[in-house]
Formats: sequence, C-alpha cells, structure tokens
Amino acid sequence: MPYVGRFAPSPSGRLHLGSLTTAVASYLEARQHHGSWLLRIEDLDAARVIAGASAQLVETLARYGFEWDGEVLYQSRRQHLYEAAFQRLQAAGLLYPCSCSRRVLRDHDADSGYPGTCRGGVSGAPPYAWRLRIEDRNREAFTDTLQGWCEQPLGPLGDPIVRRRDAVISYQLAVVVDDADSGITDVVRGSDLLSSTAWQRCLQRALQLPLLRYCHLPLVVDADGRKLSKSLRAVPLDGADAGAWLCRTLALLRQQPPDSLRTASLPSIWQWALENWQLARLESVKSLPDR
Repeated sequence: MPYVGRFAPSPSGRLHLGSLTTAVASYLEARQHHGSWLLRIEDLDAARVIAGASAQLVETLARYGFEWDGEVLYQSRRQHLYEAAFQRLQAAGLLYPCSCSRRVLRDHDADSGYPGTCRGGVSGAPPYAWRLRIEDRNREAFTDTLQGWCEQPLGPLGDPIVRRRDAVISYQLAVVVDDADSGITDVVRGSDLLSSTAWQRCLQRALQLPLLRYCHLPLVVDADGRKLSKSLRAVPLDGADAGAWLCRTLALLRQQPPDSLRTASLPSIWQWALENWQLARLESVKSLPDR
C-alpha cells in the first residue's frame, strides 16, 4: 500500500518551531517513501480557533516550501462524516451517555482515567456527553517507529468522550474518521500524543477501519524542559528567513546540515534534506532542546 502521511495543525495560533519540526519530519518521511503528504486543518473546536489562523498556517507552510497533495482539508467542513461515525458506534451499542460535570472529573484522580461513573446509567439532566465503552481487561499494543514496542493498558485510560455535551465531536473520533477517509497509512507526530494512540486504535477497531503505523517524535523543549508550544520562547513563525529556520529545524532533528546550507536557496535546502533524511538519528532521543 502506498505511503500516505499528513500534517494536521490546530489553528489556535501561528506556526512555531515545535510544529515546524513535526511538519518537516512528517513531510520528509512521506517523500522519502515516495508517498503522499496531506495537509489538514483541525478547526473542529470553534472555541479554540483564532480568527485568521487557518489561512496563516497554510500561507506560512507554503512560504517554507511545503508542497502538499490535493486540497487542504478542514475539519469544520466534515461534520457529516463524524456524525455518521457517531451513529454507527451508537447503533452498535458501544457508547453510553455521561452526565459527569467538569467539577466531578476534576475531583477524580486524573492519572487513573475516567472512573466509569455513568457506565451503569446517568443521574444528571441532559445534555449528555457520550463515551466509548472500553473493556478494562484489554491492552493496546503496537510498534512505534521511534518509540519501539508500546503497550498501554486500557483500564487506566478510562472511556474516551466521542461527543461532548455541546454536541461537538471529540478530537479522538474526528482524527480517526479523517485519517481513514483520507487513506492515511502513517502518522508522524509529537510524543505528547502517544497516550492518545490506544484510544484511537480502539476507535479504529470499533469502526472496522484500518490500523495505522505511528511514529512519535521527541518534543522540542525550552531550557527548562517545557514543551515549546507552552513556553514564552515559542516564537511565531511567518515564513521570513525560511531557509535559516528550516536549517535550524533540520539541526534540531539531528540531521547535521552543513553550515554552507544556511545560505543556500530554499529548493536546495529541501533537496539536501530529502537526500540526507535519516529518521534513525532520532532513536533513543528523549527531547529536542531549543538552544
């Protein structure tokens, strides 16, 4: 099956070095496998979307020389697909309503997942969220391209929400539907999303969709070890000095670009990156310090 990868930023802000690093790695992996690379804007949660950010992301990626296949996909235009998947899960008896408030969930130990309070029935008034019932005894296991063998017990994760109280489809379900509909075979993303993989594989199985291959990259962090997107050091990028930023990103990804590349044209930098890309250089790397 041909390789199909994707980059799926959320328009809650502008591109920064952390997200650029993920985009570069996913793009080079796809192109090195002679595959396709799709761009999807995850703008389903309108409350988190910043006006104009979607267009800025697309324009900035183009200025960096990214070339995606097909049209840009927008989650906000794909509601019918998510609703159809929700209805399938509901018809199969795999969902249950949940009336737990945020306060109730805050009082619960966050490290042990949802406690299953509403599995036996709801006690509050609608509107309800809807959760996927997961068998506690099961474990989800897969081989991550960089992280190696990953095994996640499902009980501690709890039952994921697939539709919120406000009727917005959850990130977990939307991502699974989008990836299947687009024919994605390989997902390259940050390791902060590794914990979501078990839930997403459960949803893939429940909807009888193909299971994907995953590659979770080490995160770009600041001097204090914080994820760069959460740090004041996460400078927004607009495409200015694209060549210099691209070389810096390749260096962060342990690709060892030569100093002479910094003054090269953008097409020349991409050509060098495609010819020299080695994902294996990131094996055993825990984080990518932005220094």
